Amino acid sequence: MSIALLTIAIIVLAATIFFLLKGKSPVMVLLFAGVILAVFSLIFDPSLQLLKEDATSGSRWFDIFGLIESVAIKQLSGVGIIIMAAGGFSAYMNGIGATDALVRIAARPLSKLGHPYMLLIVAYLLGQALFMVIPSAAGLALLLLVSIFPILVAAGVTPAAAGAVIVSCSALPMGPGTGTAILAAKTVGESPAVYFVHHQLPVALPTMIVIALILYITSKHFDRRDAGNSELLGSSSITGTSPATTATASTTPQTGTATASTKDGAPAIYAIFVLLPIILLIVFSPLTNSSIELSTVSAFFLVWILAIVVDLIRTRKVERTLTTAVTFFTGMGKMFGSVVSLIIAAQVFAEGLKSAGLIDAIINIAKGASLGETLMAIVLTIIVGAVTFLTGSGVGAFSAFASLAPEVATGIGASAVKLVTPMQFAGGLFRSMSPVAGVTIAVAGGVGISPVALARRSAPAMLGGILVMTALSLIIG
Repeated sequence: MSIALLTIAIIVLAATIFFLLKGKSPVMVLLFAGVILAVFSLIFDPSLQLLKEDATSGSRWFDIFGLIESVAIKQLSGVGIIIMAAGGFSAYMNGIGATDALVRIAARPLSKLGHPYMLLIVAYLLGQALFMVIPSAAGLALLLLVSIFPILVAAGVTPAAAGAVIVSCSALPMGPGTGTAILAAKTVGESPAVYFVHHQLPVALPTMIVIALILYITSKHFDRRDAGNSELLGSSSITGTSPATTATASTTPQTGTATASTKDGAPAIYAIFVLLPIILLIVFSPLTNSSIELSTVSAFFLVWILAIVVDLIRTRKVERTLTTAVTFFTGMGKMFGSVVSLIIAAQVFAEGLKSAGLIDAIINIAKGASLGETLMAIVLTIIVGAVTFLTGSGVGAFSAFASLAPEVATGIGASAVKLVTPMQFAGGLFRSMSPVAGVTIAVAGGVGISPVALARRSAPAMLGGILVMTALSLIIG
C-alpha cells in the first residue's frame, strides 16, 4: 500500500468534504473526486484493474469511464429504478390531489383537541407518519403549513412552536418508499419492506416518542422564555389560512426543495392511493407469506394504473387524466436528476477510495485501535450527521458514505445493519436541526422567525432522538 497514494486519497477526501460544505454540486464533486482517485490509483499501481477481465475495454485508462458506466448500470437496475419509481408515484399522487386528500383527513383529528401542547405531540406523530408516504421534507412541510399549522395556532400554540414541530416531522426518514431507506435496505441486502419492519420500526417508534416528549417540554420552556418577543415567537399570514385549504407540493422528494400551488381538492377516498403501496409491500412480502412477493417498483406501477382507471371513471376527462398520468414518468426523470445521479456519483467516489486503498487503511486502523462495532457505528454516524448539519442535505451525506459500510463491517467483523441504520437516520435527524437545510428555511419563512431561531427550538428534541436512535440501532440491530 503506497503511502504517497494514501496521502493523496486523504487530501482528495478532505477537499471533497470542503467543497460539499461550501455548497458545491454534490454530484459533480463526488464524481470528479472519484475519477481523480482512480487516475492516481492507476498511476501509482501499474497492475491495478478497475474492472473485471470480462468487462474491461482493454485500456486501463478507458476503464475509468467504464467504471462510471458499470456503476450507473448497477444502480439504475437496482436501487435507482426503485427510487425513481417512488419519485414518479409521489409526483402523480400530487397531480391527482391524493396527497392533499390524505393531509386533509389527517388534520381533522387535530381540530378536535383542545390542549395546545398535547396538540403538538399529536401533530408531530401524525406528521412523522405522513413522511413515510410524502417522502420530501420540504414538500411535507409546505402541506403541513397550510393544513395543520392554522389548527395549531388557532388552538393557542405559538407559530414558533408549531414550526419546530413541522420541521421535526421529517426527522426519521423511513418506510419502503423513502429514498434513503431504500438505499439503506439495498446496502445491507434486504428488501425495503423487510428492512423497514425489522430494523427501522423498532428503532423509530421509541425515538418518535422521545422526540415528541422533548418537543412538548421544550416548547413550553421556549414560549415562556421568549414571551413578548415576536421575532422569536413568530407571526405569519398563514395563520389566517383555512384548515381546509389544500396545497400541492411540486417537489423532488428528498431534495429539500418544493413549491406549493393551490388546486381543487380530490375526493377523500383518493387518500388510500397514497397508502396502498406500503400496504401491498407489507402484505405481499416474506413478512406475511412465502408464496407471493411484490417488488417495490411493481407496487408503485400497480397502484398508479389503478388510480388512473379510478380517476378516469370519476372525471370522464380522458385527455386530462392521461396527461396527468404522464407526471409519473416526469417525476421519475426529476428523481434521476436529483437523487439517483447523486447515488451514482457517490458510488464512483467510493470505488475511487477503494482503489486508492483508503478503505483498507480505515479497516486496519479500526482493528489496530480496537474500534469495534459500537465505536465504528458512532464514528460513521457522527460523520454523516456533521456533513448533514453543515450542508443541510441528509441524502448527500448518507449517499456518500453508505456504500462503504458493508466493507468496513466485514473488515472489523461487524453487522452492516448496525452501521447503516444509525447513519441513515442521522441524515434526517441532523437535517431537522440544521439552519441551512431547505426544510428549515422554508418553515422559518412560513412562521415568521429566522432559520437559526427555528433550529434552536428543534435541536433539543433532535439531539435526544439521536442518542436514543443510535443506542437502539446498536442494541436491536
